[in-house]
Amino acid sequence: MDFFNDLKTSLEEAVEIKKGAQAPGRVTRYDITDVKAIREQLNISQSEMAKALGTSIDTIKSWESKRRNPTGLAAKVLATIQSDPAFFYALAAH
Repeated sequence: MDFFNDLKTSLEEAVEIKKGAQAPGRVTRYDITDVKAIREQLNISQSEMAKALGTSIDTIKSWESKRRNPTGLAAKVLATIQSDPAFFYALAAH
């Protein structure tokens, strides 16, 4: 029953946060990365970037056109590549 009680408590907290009665314990935000600028800085194609990141060319295109934004692990990886371009080449080697 611990799992159920933990889940119930979590949902009750979420409701309180939504109502504004409680502040969230942690908020994670990522700056929106300019994927096209990173790719151009690296002098690589959309195909090369997609292959290194393990995603589709369509995803790269949608990030570059700002139709979608990278989130989660993709956002972290792109931020790392932006601050350390050599990371891209280490990633692409695997």
